[in-house]
Amino acid sequence: MRLGLALLALLALGAAGIAWLLTAPRPISAEAASAVSEPGDPAAGRIVYYLAGCGACHTSGPVDASAIRLGGGAELKTPFGSFYPPNISPDPNDGIGKWTVVDFANALMAGISPAGEHLYPAFPYPSYTHMALKDVRDLYAFLNTTTPVPGKRPPNGLSFPFSIRRAVGVWKLLYMPQLPHPLMSAPEGFEERGRYLVQGPGHCGECHSPRSFLGGILADRRLTGAVLPDGKKAPNITARGLKKWSESDIADALSTGLTPEGDVLAGAMAEVVTNLAHAPAADLAAIAHFLKTFQGP
Repeated sequence: MRLGLALLALLALGAAGIAWLLTAPRPISAEAASAVSEPGDPAAGRIVYYLAGCGACHTSGPVDASAIRLGGGAELKTPFGSFYPPNISPDPNDGIGKWTVVDFANALMAGISPAGEHLYPAFPYPSYTHMALKDVRDLYAFLNTTTPVPGKRPPNGLSFPFSIRRAVGVWKLLYMPQLPHPLMSAPEGFEERGRYLVQGPGHCGECHSPRSFLGGILADRRLTGAVLPDGKKAPNITARGLKKWSESDIADALSTGLTPEGDVLAGAMAEVVTNLAHAPAADLAAIAHFLKTFQGP
């Protein structure tokens, strides 16, 4: 009996140890860290900033046309509790002013904080994992040109067991893309560029895809529409959902907020339009082409 209990205890400890190892945060590779550490281009990073929609979640205080203020803190309500996006301004105490570019890349592409902890996937790093390393370092360079904003966000308001940060490692095992060799630079071909922008920095699937009860995107229904945390519906943006729209209709809606029917895009899409209005027309055309021809996974 005692031997049996001892064996069970050893098995339990072994299983716990394996689970602990499997759920450990995994930073980007040494190869990726070296590539992302090359000098970034703030002007190119400004375009990435708008394509990635950083300001939609991280803007703080009143909108100031003369300065981008990324102090974070606006509440993001989800079925798992409330998240408060952090300060990503270059403030050295409350923002990312002391982060290295590798710290930034680990947050963006691996969902890991500089302290080595899992970040919650309310931050859409499963999509940003697809970003090219040049875009990441350019974005980092641009963010460091913005206005430093003092002040930290409130703590997240999550109920148990979602408050257990290490459990995010289990979520990553289920839903985090495994890309051992990130792109060095973004593709330039029209079709490839559109796919990259939708799946990577544009993270369209994060709102327009249905999710499991654990909050992971259902891969076989990506971009087919979803109910948002506020109860509103994000529409199907595959070729089927957009069958009445032309590619120019889609590109115009993304840059102006006006639909072919004369309606105005509202809610979360209004924020998307605010950002994409600054994006190059060629990028909007590439996004529109991809969506118009995407039949589904």
